[in-house]
Amino acid sequence: MKPIKSLVAIALAAVLSGTAHAAENLTAETASPGGSIHLSMAHLAEIAAEKGIANIQVADGQTLTNSVQNVAEGKTDIAGTPYILPFLLAQGRGPYSKLGPEKGAELAANLRALYPVTLGIFALYAYDSKGLKGWGDLEGKTIYNGPPRGAAVTNARAVIQLAAGLKEGDGYKGVQVNWGQAVKTITDGSADAVVLPILFPDSRITQALASGSMTVWSIPKDKWDSEPFQKYLRAPGSAPFTLPASDATLGEAGVTLVTEDGTFRGLATIGGDIVSKNMSFDLAKSLTKAHIDTLDRLKSKAPFARHAGYGVVDVVKSGMCGPNPLKYHAGAVAAWEEAGFTIDDCAKP
Repeated sequence: MKPIKSLVAIALAAVLSGTAHAAENLTAETASPGGSIHLSMAHLAEIAAEKGIANIQVADGQTLTNSVQNVAEGKTDIAGTPYILPFLLAQGRGPYSKLGPEKGAELAANLRALYPVTLGIFALYAYDSKGLKGWGDLEGKTIYNGPPRGAAVTNARAVIQLAAGLKEGDGYKGVQVNWGQAVKTITDGSADAVVLPILFPDSRITQALASGSMTVWSIPKDKWDSEPFQKYLRAPGSAPFTLPASDATLGEAGVTLVTEDGTFRGLATIGGDIVSKNMSFDLAKSLTKAHIDTLDRLKSKAPFARHAGYGVVDVVKSGMCGPNPLKYHAGAVAAWEEAGFTIDDCAKP
């Protein structure tokens, strides 16, 4: 994700709500506007200001790989992240390979989650003019499957291999461009199909429909039920996602959703907003409580928000435990449990 060098001061308590000055001044980093992880952070900044909890300066458009490390090192107070990044940090792998496993594990141990977010659900889609018939028709095709590196392209390659039995460079040609060029790449015809995480509705699909009708395909049920796919659904930062096709609104005329049995199935990328373990119990609890208390308001802020995993702390759907080393902050656990939610012991610090 290409950084957008902008620092947006979102939280101004006295101006926005007339409340007393907030007790804390915090910094936060998140992704570019338009997605679920940005929305959760922007909402947190707004309600933290209104409730007099904190003034949060949010830097958006950030490279979340760096943001996670900044929180771990105490340079930033809050960051949005897919959960694959704390896992890679703990292992000293991927973008954190220069740190090594020992330093990576030390830093990852400093991280705690406040609440989960579904960043997107992987699906196949293409313009109807391409004449594709689904996952079984991808051999030899050119597929746009994400940015040049990172969790998205790794997951897309795995989903294509699991659902279609094809490896990039052998069974198909992969195209990678940065997120800022995504819509242009979809619409310019350079790829026959797209495998990317989507939301319901999805902003990239909505924009791309201006260039023609599209079809979106769910993961085939037999592939979904297979042992390899079920195993991958439990990988760090991943979770199973199902939704009745009648609820899987893609927002526009001109787009068709194809499933075998009326259920959309996809691999979800799970993340959340994280803080340092050194954040005070009371502050972490207050921030999480503010999030919980305003979930209905958060879900009303964008068409996709009701399916973005806000308020879903089920251990499987929220991507916690198992190989994911990330735990909730003790203050966050208290806020969730006092609100009547169940936090599994494996997700507690």
